[in-house]
Amino acid sequence: PLCVPGRMDSQGIVRWMRRRAGPSATLLQDTDTMAAFINSQDLVVIGFFKDLRGEAAQAFFELAAEMVDTMFGVAEAAELFQEYGLSADTVCLFKKFDERQTNFPVDPARGLDTAELTRLLRVHSLQLVMEFTNETSNQIFSAKIPHHMLLFLNKTSPEQLSLRDGFRAAAGGFRGEVRWPHCRDMEGGFGTPQPQCPLFLAQVLFVVVDVTGHGADVLPFFGMTAADAPTLRLVKMENNRKYQMEQDDFSDSAIRTFIRAVLDGKVKPHLLSAEPPEDWDTRPVKVLVGKTFEQVAFDETKNVFVKFYAPWCPHCQAMAAAWEELAERYKDREDIVIAEMDSTANELENITIHGYPTLHYFPAGPGRKMVEYKSTRDLETFSKFLDNGGTLPEEPP
Repeated sequence: PLCVPGRMDSQGIVRWMRRRAGPSATLLQDTDTMAAFINSQDLVVIGFFKDLRGEAAQAFFELAAEMVDTMFGVAEAAELFQEYGLSADTVCLFKKFDERQTNFPVDPARGLDTAELTRLLRVHSLQLVMEFTNETSNQIFSAKIPHHMLLFLNKTSPEQLSLRDGFRAAAGGFRGEVRWPHCRDMEGGFGTPQPQCPLFLAQVLFVVVDVTGHGADVLPFFGMTAADAPTLRLVKMENNRKYQMEQDDFSDSAIRTFIRAVLDGKVKPHLLSAEPPEDWDTRPVKVLVGKTFEQVAFDETKNVFVKFYAPWCPHCQAMAAAWEELAERYKDREDIVIAEMDSTANELENITIHGYPTLHYFPAGPGRKMVEYKSTRDLETFSKFLDNGGTLPEEPP
């Protein structure tokens, strides 16, 4: 069986079937058909190959068959190489926005690396500054760019809209260089390592978020409301760590300086924390927040069992009663604390929660020890775990 990439609606499936059944790339034979093809879409990919039967061209056809949401063309005529300033096999991305033509020369030694080319095309098919909408959200996240620089603004405010100019000016320096790891020069082919030839690096994607539009849905993730706009945030996508300036400065130079400082590890993440409830420690289940977590979880005199949850999570809701019963059972034990923390409203610097519920046990004693609980989530198994000092006793054979 074949996996259908791209959109899984009827249009996407039909497009994929047609691409698989017929030529995956349109043959472009002269300047007129080339110009018409380039102008037919906002974005097209064209492979210029001296030999359309060669390995590089065949790899290009295979890639085109998979990337069904993009129009692909091929050319081998010498006049077309000359018309577009090329002298060697090259894949070109043509756009009606930002850079009009972006070249990806084929390494004559390594051939066409389709995985690398796919990544490059994903990145460069994005606008230099994206707007976060329902239509672009999948494109933004599927590009797999490791950092997102976000400008939150209210699009109904002309004053806030003007902040996009400085934001865009800062973006150009973080698009990434289009180079392969080994190269000689832009035209003469790629293969010989040169110190001045950097790796391709698209580190930061710049995104404008309208707090009155689709972007309103993501505000709780940042602990923000629409009234906080305009403001800037940088997100490290691998762990959802968020960074913010001490005081927002929307100039392009300030934005660039801030991003460099984050990438160099000179800025600490901004961690969300709710305010602790007044009765947080009066009930059997202690309610922790970001700013109280350390003092409770790493209390050397206590064994602390913490449930990290999300209020909307059905699995969390299903085990809520067992967690309350567990706390009731151990409420008179001075050395045991049963606690919970809403991870959608609170973040920790050295603990990243990837799923809900997540249960961690913090044993008493010196040091910052932590044990993840991965067994059955019921009252009796929880009790065995606690009574055995943070491990489950081996069952007799």
